[in-house]
Amino acid sequence: MSELVGKQGEIKIYTTPWCPFCIRAKRLLDNKGAQYEDTNVSTLPSVRAELRQLTGSRTVPQIFINGQSIGGCDELHALDAAGKLDPMLAAVAG
Repeated sequence: MSELVGKQGEIKIYTTPWCPFCIRAKRLLDNKGAQYEDTNVSTLPSVRAELRQLTGSRTVPQIFINGQSIGGCDELHALDAAGKLDPMLAAVAG
């Protein structure tokens, strides 16, 4: 498994500085008090290419919680709206 996805107890988010969806996703995580590793992929084409292989997506953000790809900003907000994000974040913190 790629190191990009992280492992149990980690949140990793891959972003670019100018992406409004990246900002929204990080804002939600920040508001929840989540600690995460943010990697700016705007100057890392090899990382972006590997993310594309892993997720099938060309867009950012790409978010991994506990080693699992959850998708991007829309998926993160959907998990929150469904009441599923808090338990995932609790598993990271716990």
